[in-house]
Amino acid sequence: MKFRRFFGLSDRPGSKKDRIRRANALHGQIVRYVSEIVDGVETIVGKGGNTSVRAGELLVFSSGDVIFRSRCDEVLTADLLSGDGVVLKGPDAASGSPCRTITVYFVDYHK
Repeated sequence: MKFRRFFGLSDRPGSKKDRIRRANALHGQIVRYVSEIVDGVETIVGKGGNTSVRAGELLVFSSGDVIFRSRCDEVLTADLLSGDGVVLKGPDAASGSPCRTITVYFVDYHK
């Protein structure tokens, strides 16, 4: 265990620790807009806002509402190749969906 930390080796991709670490890395990011693909059509769900981690939950605020709310250990994150956003997939308490996928585009390239 100490060996892995000493050399900076990360946890397995998709593990509970990795999901929590990646969700925490999104805290404080400023959102340009949020989109969702439904039946092959991409729609803009909200514009402006931010991402936040509170009480172990990842929240995406946009257009004055909570667009996405999921526990950090349940949400899967994937960075966009362009570096200006992230795809979130997981159970959404805000809409009641058991599995929802949204794409969050940031104002600046995230850290």
